[in-house]
Amino acid sequence: MNARDGILGRIRASNHRAGPVSVEQATRNAERIAAHRPNLIPARAEGDAATLTTRFVAFAEEVAATVNRVADADDVPAAVATFLASHNLPTELVASPDPALDAYPWAQQPLLTLQRRAGRPEDVVSITGAVLGIAETGSLMVRSGAKSPQTLHFMPPNHIAVLRAKDIVGSYETAWNKLRERMAADGETFPPRTVTLITGPSRTSDIEKTSYVGMHGPHRLHIILVDGQDD
Repeated sequence: MNARDGILGRIRASNHRAGPVSVEQATRNAERIAAHRPNLIPARAEGDAATLTTRFVAFAEEVAATVNRVADADDVPAAVATFLASHNLPTELVASPDPALDAYPWAQQPLLTLQRRAGRPEDVVSITGAVLGIAETGSLMVRSGAKSPQTLHFMPPNHIAVLRAKDIVGSYETAWNKLRERMAADGETFPPRTVTLITGPSRTSDIEKTSYVGMHGPHRLHIILVDGQDD
């Protein structure tokens, strides 16, 4: 018996099941997984687009993220430059090689330098897109992949995320369904290796119950929320 068989055997024993799953049970399991039945959805995850956007901003700011709403895609580079200047940060950024970032006219801010690659330990500021925003908790959904290296979400101490207001949904269940829909539309048959939900800057209270910011990721999360950007 190898380690895998031992682990699975202990799981079966804890579920009072000695042998393989029956055909009937396997069918029920497959139907349950395919159905994606939602769990309890709180009232704060409901509302029209304007309500959800306002709620997203409020919850994001409550957990110490900063949010700058801009009118359209043309305003994004200036918003990035303003954030950098306000915190005395360098104008050299590492950006995800996501084609979605090409929608913004970076040439309007000639002092900004963007390197499109994965993150490195020496990087100070990263800028990425976000798959979705979740109004229920003011969280961002990001995914791993060649176009969105996870290192950019965790290694640099300052993370700028560009989110379209039209990509804000109410609940986590809706967000997962939207992700599945986009994957299907793009012909993806396997889920990404990692889907990360980011709620404010990184923090922990593990050390003597004292809150520390930036322990396992960025100590600043700045969200540029684009109101008027279409596909």
